[in-house]
Amino acid sequence: MKILISNDDGFQAAGIVALYEALKDVAEVEVIAPEINNSAKSNALTLHSPLYVHRAANGFRYVNGTPADCVHVALTGLLDYRPDLVVSGINNGANMGDDTIYSGTVGAAMEGYLFGIPAIAFSQVQRDWLHLESAARKARELVLSMQHNQLVTAKPWLLNVNIPCLPFDEIGSTKLCRLGRRHSAEPVIKQINPRGETMYWIGAAGGAMDDSEGTDFHATATGHIAITPLQVDLTDHANLGYWAQTAARLNTAPKPQ
Repeated sequence: MKILISNDDGFQAAGIVALYEALKDVAEVEVIAPEINNSAKSNALTLHSPLYVHRAANGFRYVNGTPADCVHVALTGLLDYRPDLVVSGINNGANMGDDTIYSGTVGAAMEGYLFGIPAIAFSQVQRDWLHLESAARKARELVLSMQHNQLVTAKPWLLNVNIPCLPFDEIGSTKLCRLGRRHSAEPVIKQINPRGETMYWIGAAGGAMDDSEGTDFHATATGHIAITPLQVDLTDHANLGYWAQTAARLNTAPKPQ
């Protein structure tokens, strides 16, 4: 098995080092990650400036770009083979509910999925890497289980996995979940810089709005590992009928003058 590892916290982050250490003896593992923290970069690709790849002392390679850049460059020219699995993380903080839209961790995994490769995004629910080795062991268990059940060579899939920050023996079983929802983000923070100009910092993410049973929020709050299958298709299939009727009305309505 060949695994490509990336993340959004940067190639020096504790999470990616722990993930590499957990997987290096179960597969041929390559790490290609951003040079610096690229949190909340989602699926962004760098199109208007060149990308450079360097190798760190520990053998990891790093790119002056986004998480999606790292996987894209790896799969379209840097690697001379096709990985069996793309793994992203372990992220320093949760990627649940609405977070998945913004997450660079998910973005790196999704880039692999878009190239037809099974992919997993791993995150810890809280920040500061508490019980990180436990999370890495659980990530290893899941990867080995997927391999044992011949899911790594199956059709491509994309999983978002959030692991509670608990000692290994206190982490519960895995729960298949849907994404919860967050309240709107907190207001931006305004400050004045030394030149007297107003600057803005994006506010904190909103708290959980839908953390009912069956959501990733609920699973992790009760000590379980939340696994959510994701898809790229954003089509509102449930309301296509409504929009078909609406489009028909718009096509026959008088045009505004």
